[in-house]
Amino acid sequence: MRYTKDDARFISTIITLVLFLLFLAAPGFAQSPGEWEIGFEVSDIRYEEPGIMEQEGTMYGICASYTHRADNVFRIEGRYAAGQVDYTSTNTGKLDGIDDYLFELRFLFGPNVQIDSGGVLMPYIGFGYRYLNDDSGGMTTTTGHKGYERESNYYYSPIGIELVSDLGSTWSWGFTAEYDFFWYGMQKSHLSDVDPSYRDLENDQNSGYGLRGSIKLLRKGETTGLLIEPYIRYWDINQSETTIISYSGFIVGYGYEPENNSTEIGLKIAITF
Repeated sequence: MRYTKDDARFISTIITLVLFLLFLAAPGFAQSPGEWEIGFEVSDIRYEEPGIMEQEGTMYGICASYTHRADNVFRIEGRYAAGQVDYTSTNTGKLDGIDDYLFELRFLFGPNVQIDSGGVLMPYIGFGYRYLNDDSGGMTTTTGHKGYERESNYYYSPIGIELVSDLGSTWSWGFTAEYDFFWYGMQKSHLSDVDPSYRDLENDQNSGYGLRGSIKLLRKGETTGLLIEPYIRYWDINQSETTIISYSGFIVGYGYEPENNSTEIGLKIAITF
């Protein structure tokens, strides 16, 4: 795996996230009950540009969240995952073992509604940022086409509902269902990896949506708990705006990010306290 300035940005982001979570959990903030959740995830991710190409692979990651509960609930959550994907295209051949990593940070807010069955209902809204780096720079497909690094940025608002209900003194169960309102995206294609004379391409993405859902099973202890959560996360993004492709300062064509969709099916296992 190659380490670049993007890795430095990621490390600084993780440090900022951890410090912010510690600040939220400090005694001055947590006047009402709060809960930590720290764990890991494994998932199969599939990305497709219909009729053009597809990628599929396995991602392994870590996740953390802090939930502050009072009359309303505030939650901050983040995750990082990395793995390798295999590329297949009818036009440009195949390429295996592409390094991918993904970072996501979300802020959620909603009312804390107690229900008669002893559970808690939380309708919520918030803001999220998702970054995906797909780096085939320095690699060549089976048909001789050179790869390049691609960066995907999504800004969106989660709108959803979460339910957690007791199954007894030890176990509880729940689910989440969410629609993600897509505000804006930006796709950066490092064409300079193919030839330094190319200018890197940046394409704005203005429409699309996301969906996600999960089922939760929680075993409660005196001070800690165990969370098992299978999930699915889906994005459908429309074709981007078109921008010029330049080579040594001359316009040689036009490029855009095609319509695409991605599906991630995985399992999260976490400790709560």
